Amino acid sequence: QVRLVESGGGLVQPGGSLRLSCAGSGFTFNNFAMTWVRQPPGKGLEWVSAINSGGDSTTYADSLKGRFTISRDNAKNTLYLQMNRLKPEDTAVYYCVKLQGPVRDADFDSWGQGTQVTVSS
Repeated sequence: QVRLVESGGGLVQPGGSLRLSCAGSGFTFNNFAMTWVRQPPGKGLEWVSAINSGGDSTTYADSLKGRFTISRDNAKNTLYLQMNRLKPEDTAVYYCVKLQGPVRDADFDSWGQGTQVTVSS
């Protein structure tokens, strides 16, 4: 059974940083691409970033390039999202999503429960 558990969310001031983690289990982690998706309060889902199974190919939403960095440690079955220079508009629930294949444009498969990130002074 696929399980994805996010952690690392919280309250941070504008300009601050957070690193989200997503621990995967129940599947062969290094065989699948992964992605982060977020949902701001009262809004729809927004795709954030994706990484291929090997971790050597990444992509980002244009508005987040230069501030967010996706990475993975396949030895630890863990996905990360480093978020820097955070803005109030980054406030959202952040979801870790397993994709259906090794490439970063594969279809979505399984979702974590989400972790709340709040950027506020």
